[in-house]
Amino acid sequence: MTDIENRFKGWLKGTGPCPPLGTWLMAAAPASAEAMGYSGFDFLVVDMEHVPIEVSDLAHILRAIGCTPADAVVRLAWNDQVLVKRVLDAGAQTIMLPFVQTAEEARLAVSFAKYPPQGVRGVAAVHRGSRFGRAADYLKRANDQVAVIVQLETPEAIERLPEIAAVPGIDALFVGPGDLAAAIGHIGNIAHPDVQALIEKAAKMARNAGKPVGIVGPNPDMVRRFMAYGYSYVAVASDIAMMTSRASEWLGVLRDQPASPDAPVAAY
Repeated sequence: MTDIENRFKGWLKGTGPCPPLGTWLMAAAPASAEAMGYSGFDFLVVDMEHVPIEVSDLAHILRAIGCTPADAVVRLAWNDQVLVKRVLDAGAQTIMLPFVQTAEEARLAVSFAKYPPQGVRGVAAVHRGSRFGRAADYLKRANDQVAVIVQLETPEAIERLPEIAAVPGIDALFVGPGDLAAAIGHIGNIAHPDVQALIEKAAKMARNAGKPVGIVGPNPDMVRRFMAYGYSYVAVASDIAMMTSRASEWLGVLRDQPASPDAPVAAY
């Protein structure tokens, strides 16, 4: 398959599931990524900020996701020109840049992701992003197919949301609830009313700006609350969180209750 159409970018414009539902990939493993991709999620966020994933690892993870119905979103370690270039060349089409504080930083993110004259992305003809040179007119089409998402993670960034959202080439915003909570003195407690008020405010501001905005929550109840606030696309927990929580749940059952000869048999 040599087409480079970015389906997730279309979803951000409202052409797909409403809202798109995703999860975070923290295992840094192609097998986990592929399994989650077959689990029904619309998108999977490959986290290069908090997980030790190198670009070579990313390429394998993107291949695994590419076999599934899910779309990949790559959260970079930083808003950096070289990192953006390498990740796009590795085949990412939707990128998320953390801790963007100003419209100028948003403009830089866009410029890093676009070929001249719209940006400063370095040009190479043969790489995974161009289907190793087989994608027709890749250099002419790539700018339109790359999606740029910037993360707003402080009260200052939320206040600047309208000007950040207005930067040409910014396709969507993403609120980071964990860092937002930490920034206002409630580290580890995104459920605090002050944090929730900011999260709800950001959704309203994004709606007024006409820009899609996403967020991640730790469980379905919190994610439903975010959806009620008006978030355009949402992620729940992570592959590791779901794996460990289910493991703890089943271990608790086995240790606290006697074995039953009539228990249903499931494949493992």
